[in-house]
Amino acid sequence: MRDDDRMLDLPLEFGSGVVGICDICGVRQAVIILSEERYKLCVIDFLNKTWVKSDKKPGAPLPLYRSERVWYLTDGTASGKAPAILLTPTKIVRHPVVLITPDVYGITTTLLDAAIRFARDGYEVMIPDVGKTDGIGPGHHVTLRAGARVRGGVPIRSKRVVELLHLYTDALAYLRARDMVDPAKTAVFGASYGASLALVLSSQETKLTAVVLAYPQPVTPSDLGKLVTAPLLFLAGAADSAARKARGQLEPSLGAAGPSAEFVELPGMRHDFLSRDMSAYDLARAEEAWTRIQTFLRQRLAPPPPRPPAPPVIQGAPLAPPTSPGAKPATAAKAPVAPAAAAK
Repeated sequence: MRDDDRMLDLPLEFGSGVVGICDICGVRQAVIILSEERYKLCVIDFLNKTWVKSDKKPGAPLPLYRSERVWYLTDGTASGKAPAILLTPTKIVRHPVVLITPDVYGITTTLLDAAIRFARDGYEVMIPDVGKTDGIGPGHHVTLRAGARVRGGVPIRSKRVVELLHLYTDALAYLRARDMVDPAKTAVFGASYGASLALVLSSQETKLTAVVLAYPQPVTPSDLGKLVTAPLLFLAGAADSAARKARGQLEPSLGAAGPSAEFVELPGMRHDFLSRDMSAYDLARAEEAWTRIQTFLRQRLAPPPPRPPAPPVIQGAPLAPPTSPGAKPATAAKAPVAPAAAAK
């Protein structure tokens, strides 16, 4: 009996891992059970799972976060719900939230890398699984790519783009309504076409705390940035012509009175330099970009607590110096008697 057949026979619980055939790439390797689906090792982080055979001793500390598949309510599908991957920190405090907006490629290694990093930093993270959402298909993919390459940018008013944004708006509402989250601290992250969709979403959501765009595609209309109210971080490679065009649209439209914006250009980098499975990936530059992204989010979503006020300084006579052990306490000196009072 093959190991992938054993996966169907053993009473495996959520989160258990065995060796089998990956449903995504078809390669025989380590996989994990996640809501009756199987993912390969490079897609879902195994460090926070419970294995069938574990060498961990009882009483081991909790993992930094847990991941699960959820279904959120939305009017954007015929069934009234859509799937997503949710990563929740285990620390019992109110968590800031980060919504990751994928494009029609679905949950890629770049987005999972981002989700794991953000969850380790203490944020509640959600990725709508548009690749497995009813009604989302090749037509949406063609609309995004054709708009960016032929029409001057992703057409944000097209029917299919509006459908994707409807899913992300409902996902953000679901994420903000969860227990143990701080809805006042909300960020949006996207890469490539997903970054363009994140920009559109941030132009519609006025209560965002931060927006991070990694090498977005241009959009139409091009003056969308004037509607963005949250601080924004824009990262792109110097050799990425599409992202350079997107920056040329966004930077002037923000204006001097707009939100604070940081534009970071990495020398020599091309499109998709954060994607581990693409030829443009560069480990050193990618880690530099992730550091900037995490620092930016930390400053907006989890700023350090204010310093306590300094103790007040009491003006007055200085205190008497402490006496040594066994010494007699000092007696107060008698006031001198005036001559007139002494004569009486």
